[in-house]
Amino acid sequence: MTADMATDAVRDPDLPGRLLAGERDALIPLLRSRPDADFALPTRACPGWSVRDVLAHCSSALIRVVEGRFEKGVFSPASNDRDIAERAAWTNQQVVDELERGMTEAGPVIAGAGGVLDIIALGEWVHAGDVRDVLGEPGAYAGPGLPDALALLARTTRERVHLPLHADVDDLDEPLRLGDAAGDRTPARYIGDAATLVRLYSGRPVEGRAYELAGAEAKELNIFG
Repeated sequence: MTADMATDAVRDPDLPGRLLAGERDALIPLLRSRPDADFALPTRACPGWSVRDVLAHCSSALIRVVEGRFEKGVFSPASNDRDIAERAAWTNQQVVDELERGMTEAGPVIAGAGGVLDIIALGEWVHAGDVRDVLGEPGAYAGPGLPDALALLARTTRERVHLPLHADVDDLDEPLRLGDAAGDRTPARYIGDAATLVRLYSGRPVEGRAYELAGAEAKELNIFG
């Protein structure tokens, strides 16, 4: 794996849709094969939410994008809880159906929004990792979509002038540079695998994972907090 995509400063408008479509093709068949009991399992990454709750949140967020519904307070904790509650009477497969639709139709809308919605695709991909983590499936916060996810993460942290970080990531040919590129602050340093790096930037549990982080605290990296 190369780091070229992850350090490219130019926005690729098709990247978020590509990330969603790739995850759709892998995740939806997996979800359709799981028994209903798996949808009730609690998640570690989202305390208080089950697998089904995470999926309902993901599907509702994408449908909001598709339909252009961004009223005041959208994506706040209260708004997310309302979206989940609105789907309480749905079957698990209805939730999966809506998620599939959202992952299919949101890409072009995100592409045309100029970048302001790109992070939604990254959040959806991370939530797919939350589900895989609970179900014991491989590829949580990794898998084929990882290069696109890292590219989106790098650009998001740069545009948000996030703290600079120099990451020596396993299986990347070159170091990955994230955050503010102005050079006013000495970059923090990360050594470890890509999945753990994604966990850190998304505020996911990293207990028991082998990595090194110097010059910053883990909580400083979270872009969703």
